[in-house]
Amino acid sequence: MDKKLLDILACPVCKGPLVYDKEKQELICKVDRLAYPIRDDIPVMLEEEARELPAEEEIQAS
Repeated sequence: MDKKLLDILACPVCKGPLVYDKEKQELICKVDRLAYPIRDDIPVMLEEEARELPAEEEIQAS
């Protein structure tokens, strides 16, 4: 994930910062506990495409 792109992307729900999880290929919003998928190197920034992170799932940052 390009650092410059990560710096300008924000959560579409709360407009907060995102964390890149390289292993799972997701962008994670810690506030909303949503994980947005990255498909073919393109972040899918749609709320309906995001998965909700269970409370017990630890957020990993790469």
